[in-house]
Amino acid sequence: MSADPRALLRALVLDDDRRWGDVAVDWQMTDADAVLDLAGERAHFQTRPRGGSKTTDLAAVAVVALIDQAPPGSRSYAVAVDAEQADLLVGAMRGFVLRTPGLAGVLEVQARRVVNRQTMAQLEVLPADGASAWGLLPWLMVVDEIGQWPSTRNHRTLWEAVVSSVPKAGPTGRFVCLTSAGEPAHWSYRTLQHARTSPAWRVSEIPGPLPWRTEADLAEQRAMLTASSYQRLHENRWVAAEDRLSTEGDIAQCIRDGGATVLPPERGVSYVIALDVGLTNDRTVVAVGHLELYTELADGTPARGADVVLDRMEVRQGSKGHKVDLGEVEELVAELATSYHRARVVVDPFQAVHLAQGLRRRGIRTREFTFSQASAGRLGLLLYRLLRDGQLDLPDDQELIDELANVRLRETSIGQYRLDHDNGKHDDRAVALALLAHELLEGKPSRRRTSRAFGDQPSATSLRTDLAARVSGSGVYE
Repeated sequence: MSADPRALLRALVLDDDRRWGDVAVDWQMTDADAVLDLAGERAHFQTRPRGGSKTTDLAAVAVVALIDQAPPGSRSYAVAVDAEQADLLVGAMRGFVLRTPGLAGVLEVQARRVVNRQTMAQLEVLPADGASAWGLLPWLMVVDEIGQWPSTRNHRTLWEAVVSSVPKAGPTGRFVCLTSAGEPAHWSYRTLQHARTSPAWRVSEIPGPLPWRTEADLAEQRAMLTASSYQRLHENRWVAAEDRLSTEGDIAQCIRDGGATVLPPERGVSYVIALDVGLTNDRTVVAVGHLELYTELADGTPARGADVVLDRMEVRQGSKGHKVDLGEVEELVAELATSYHRARVVVDPFQAVHLAQGLRRRGIRTREFTFSQASAGRLGLLLYRLLRDGQLDLPDDQELIDELANVRLRETSIGQYRLDHDNGKHDDRAVALALLAHELLEGKPSRRRTSRAFGDQPSATSLRTDLAARVSGSGVYE
């Protein structure tokens, strides 16, 4: 229809009867032009503050692409956190078609599909179902608000299906992610980090606040939102929520040199095994560790402290049809207790009373830790402090790192806390690690070293003050 797709883009009529090209600011035009540039990058990751015209601009680009660029008979798709969110894109495209002279004769807008009447190229809204997305051959794939997708298995499967379709799209195919910033613990942040350094991606991150937001509007938003929510939504910064157990920076300082996932038993060291039992939805986690004392810091400054070393972690996952075999777990724990110098085992008696009895019959020292609101809160606060102060020695285990980054430390009442997790996530590894640390710090350490390489002594800052300080900036990832 048009020899110049950019000219068509700028002529599209908005709902206030102005043309898109008369309203769009420079970065909107640059982002749209980049997607329409068939000689440029095929994959695009764009982040904007809330209200940054994300859906409208994507709809404008999709209209132009269907008219001027999509190969005859090609199929394009839009996916979002749910079908209703993806429908907004079709609704925005419908508005452009109805308002812009000449487009109604070219594009037919159906309930969840837009079709070029002449070429039969089409864009379809997909349901938020990972299984149905496999096998697609898209020319244009649009992913909306990925930073807000839940971390469920279905949504992760959906993402894997759509991102793996990119190589099938041919040399002119396009893949576009557009979102507001989320939390750095969210899996989409790792995709953004990769895209920032990959020559295959074009990344556009628009800082906020948006130029059309008034100071009165922003002041109202600051008053109504938490500090981290305001930073994510209106400043487009990837910021951890106030109740996150830890930050990526705190976790990173605890990863041991070399990142070894298993440390073999050493002569003269006594070990502890912590056991957190889950049969179906939850996991069974076995954590082996020991405690190391230090009497000075790396710079020679006298100091006393201890680091909790996670030597090994074993995880067993059950399902509704196949629960975790506690007999196999007992064999595993017994084997580890023997190889790690008759390590003592700490268990929750409510979860594993029969397992603990079996271990005792084998001559393995077993101690019970009874979970209650107060004791669970102590575990959460202990793990929070050890991560904050770099007093853990952890393997470079991505699943453990992901879990620690996603666990929340919720205040259930004044001064009472508990570990929690998002839908689709788990906290079993974190609980086992906290239980291990508690048992080691309550018992007697077995090895002493002269210096500590992590840096300063743990600070005496209170939990509430530290959480407030984190929100003010230390949890920001850009």
